[in-house]
Amino acid sequence: MKRVVWCWLACWLAGAACRSSTIPEAARFPAGTGFTARRLTVDGTTLRYIDTGRGTPVVFLHGLGASMYAWRKNLAPIVAAGYRVIAFDNRGFGFSDKPATGYDNASYARLVVALLDSLHVPDAVLIGHSMGGAIAAEVAIAHPERVRGLVLIGSAGLGAREPPLFRVGRWPVVGPLLFAFRSRGFTERFLKATYADPGKVSDADVDQYYAPVADPEYGRALRAVLRQFRFDALAGRLDHIAAPTLVLWGEADRLIPIRLGRALAGGIPGAAFLSVARAGHSVQEEAPDEVNRLLIHFLKDGLARIPRDLAFERRAGIFPQPCG
Repeated sequence: MKRVVWCWLACWLAGAACRSSTIPEAARFPAGTGFTARRLTVDGTTLRYIDTGRGTPVVFLHGLGASMYAWRKNLAPIVAAGYRVIAFDNRGFGFSDKPATGYDNASYARLVVALLDSLHVPDAVLIGHSMGGAIAAEVAIAHPERVRGLVLIGSAGLGAREPPLFRVGRWPVVGPLLFAFRSRGFTERFLKATYADPGKVSDADVDQYYAPVADPEYGRALRAVLRQFRFDALAGRLDHIAAPTLVLWGEADRLIPIRLGRALAGGIPGAAFLSVARAGHSVQEEAPDEVNRLLIHFLKDGLARIPRDLAFERRAGIFPQPCG
């Protein structure tokens, strides 16, 4: 096993030694979309975010190594359907701050609640992809009064197939060296691995994903996430989620198998499970029309039984107290 890892590491270093130039700041998402990126400091971290539209707030949480660009094909349709959308580059990713600490599950959940407080949002629908799904579920468990509904897309939380890169990245000496070499080519390969059809990944997509990866502090932040964040932290706790939940999966997901999606939905009381054919892990990017249709249907019909004032209902004892 160690020989396999070392061979994989040698190939990585050979292919990642040359770092490419990145697109200029003026070209970075959401440039050209009509959305405006803003900055706000919450819980000691300055976040880059989008906040637009009217109606029930819907907050989008991206996955590991991504940014709010991962939702580029979903934000406008949700706004057009009559909702307020909030998307942000999470701590350590995109163009938000990348401090040395604050990457454990509870810290990420606390950051989401602090963002809601700062934007004067009493409760919201949380939509999380991959690692972002695990964070959204954590918020739903710890702060049920703040979560009106929950959508988990290819969500982490019950474990996943961990690439050798992640294991080696935790090593104390080799890890920093490994993440010092972050090439555009590797970003492209990793991104294409999240699609069932890699041909759908454009050069522009790679440019947008690679731009934050080239940040000098990105490697340190990614290593901190791999050391501090538990990708299996939802095991045994799913029954504490009280919010109406949609679990959505790409049927060709090679990173987090669909069986884990079914197990996730099976553990959440009243959750619905849906899958999208011929789509991989980044299903919201690869099959946006179908995902948007399902999201809007859930927002319009799946939340009908939820009271308008979640905080009041929480105090009245309708929602169960979280355990643990």
